[in-house]
Amino acid sequence: MMWVLLAFVAVPLIEIGLFIKVGGWLTLWPTLGIVLLTGIIGTFLVRQQGLKVLGELRKSMSTMRDPLSPLAHGAMILFAGALLLTPGFFTDAVGFALLAPPLRRAIVAILASRITAASFTTSRATGHRHSDDDVIEAEYEDLTEATRKEGTNNRPSGWTEH
Repeated sequence: MMWVLLAFVAVPLIEIGLFIKVGGWLTLWPTLGIVLLTGIIGTFLVRQQGLKVLGELRKSMSTMRDPLSPLAHGAMILFAGALLLTPGFFTDAVGFALLAPPLRRAIVAILASRITAASFTTSRATGHRHSDDDVIEAEYEDLTEATRKEGTNNRPSGWTEH
């Protein structure tokens, strides 16, 4: 939690320092032009890569594969887009870095090594098909008769009765 507070203090200070240095070197209008241009280029790249990752996510879901990687890539691209739309040189550098697939793959690998995910299977994934001869054993108690005998008003609503 402390690192989040540190980031909220450090990032604006870094951006202010960079604006002063770059603005002193390039003057005001070229500096603002660069900030605007990085936002436009970043938006284009985020859209392009986001659509690609969305396609990968759809493919992994339709083939019943683990969607962790496309989801993580999508989250990083979304974060990169937010950074690229935020005015500043430091945030733009981090945003453009997150748009590089090798860096995202490395981050996903690091995160995957630290996270234990529960898995699930479905009959479609295992190839097991239930036949009409499958028997499912269960115990139940019919509460409609019990409530009628007791004479209470706590009757079931009847919405499940056919």
